[in-house]
Amino acid sequence: MGFFLRLLRHLWHQPSDSRRAVPDDMADRLASYIRASEQMHSGEICICIEASLPVSYLWRARASTPVSTVVRQRAMTWFGRLRIWDTEHNNGVLIYLQLAEHAIELVADRGVDRLVAPTEWEAVVDRLGLRLQGGDFEGGLTAALEEVSALLVEHFPVKPGSQRPNELPDLVVRL
Repeated sequence: MGFFLRLLRHLWHQPSDSRRAVPDDMADRLASYIRASEQMHSGEICICIEASLPVSYLWRARASTPVSTVVRQRAMTWFGRLRIWDTEHNNGVLIYLQLAEHAIELVADRGVDRLVAPTEWEAVVDRLGLRLQGGDFEGGLTAALEEVSALLVEHFPVKPGSQRPNELPDLVVRL
């Protein structure tokens, strides 16, 4: 796709598109699921849905950097901004949706990423992508949360009788 068509597509998408894809009531249910999930493991999970990329990122894609790389860079930026990297056990996970590019990135901090094979993360993304293509945002995101939670429970279970601090807000970021 040419730069100007991509630019127009991103300029067309507005933050309200993220709220339309995941309305407030759905965001509340997803946040509740995150909160319940995090009682079973020491990890932190965040969902970030962004309608469009900033022009500076689009410009990078124009300069011979593949769009998939630029979307990954943007997901990494949000991973840092949301402080997901700042957990005690380095076991935070970000599920990032880029609406204008129809892209999904799953970013896992180093503590969990070294324990989970890339193929497992790719499978989560693929299944989520299929659900999103069918328009099932809530079902797809809930299933992805269940899969990520299961991986965190497997590798970072909460020890019986212990209290786990909630290191990050349980919310769905929509931009």
